[in-house]
Amino acid sequence: MHHGVTENGLAEDTAVTVEQLSLSSIPILPRSRTAIPNLGFTRSHHRMDVVNHDQFQAWNGAEGAAWAKPPKQGENRGSTETCQRLIAIAGIGPEDRVLDIGCGTGTTTLLAARQATDGSAVGVDLSAPMLRQARLAATAAGIGNAVFEQADAQIHPFPDGAFDVAISMYGVMFFADPVAAFANIGRALRPGGRLAAVCPQPPEECAWYVIPVAALLGVPPAPREVVARYPGDRPAMFSLSDPARLRDVLVRAGFADASVEPARVPLNFGRTADEAAEALLASGPARYLVEQDELLSWGEAQARLEAALKPYESSAGVLLPGAQWLVTAHAPGSLGKRRQPS
Repeated sequence: MHHGVTENGLAEDTAVTVEQLSLSSIPILPRSRTAIPNLGFTRSHHRMDVVNHDQFQAWNGAEGAAWAKPPKQGENRGSTETCQRLIAIAGIGPEDRVLDIGCGTGTTTLLAARQATDGSAVGVDLSAPMLRQARLAATAAGIGNAVFEQADAQIHPFPDGAFDVAISMYGVMFFADPVAAFANIGRALRPGGRLAAVCPQPPEECAWYVIPVAALLGVPPAPREVVARYPGDRPAMFSLSDPARLRDVLVRAGFADASVEPARVPLNFGRTADEAAEALLASGPARYLVEQDELLSWGEAQARLEAALKPYESSAGVLLPGAQWLVTAHAPGSLGKRRQPS
């Protein structure tokens, strides 16, 4: 990420209003007794405020387009186990109203909607391409109690107390101001509402990061050396990888009972080494390394990654060791009983 000012010459914490790139015209109607919260969006076209300028550009550019591509037949991106763990620690009940922060293509939103059979799930993300894919996935699955909207969760005016649970799978590390963002999410939760999120552990612990970065740098995959040799700032995905900082951010944002527990779940990057290499080259850190190295061509980068990833091929796909934090906390207020259905 860039620090200080953006490419537009704006301070990073300056909000701007941008045209929403795309909104689905597919009507998704709730089947539940609980109405999906009115977040102030229109279904046809609206303007949105954005403070995370760099992330908005990335997730509506090459990176967002790459992640929005429909998975190939038999491809299992990411980690189904990690998604299931997130849903489990969230404790979603049948009548809960769920907010999914940084929902991407909607995998966790749809899992939440299946749990909240008489409730609802709202996925928000900066990326219009990924949201388009999420809406298509909801329609294909016949899930009617999930909706997806483009918004910057750090500053979007969610109605106070509109949700029982907020979840996020690798979506809370990219805020320009994490304390302000979590405080905004906290206001959207009912008193005592639950927060559940998954974040990566420090890069030294994440082989899925060390292995491809080492290959592109042309060095052995020694974690500390690889992290030290990465040019420029540490990737934004690791902004909350220090558990002490993560707890401090949550406390300063007003959350209580913050818990940060370790997990080690592998990540699936594709069916074969060449597919995984292609996926990694579309990601920010790998693409940045190639763009910074004038002597490294895209073809050579692809070849290096394929060679490094080949040993991790299996019948289940290319599985790289992962290291995650499972995060839970409560919004201020009495934990009390669950909201009663209307």
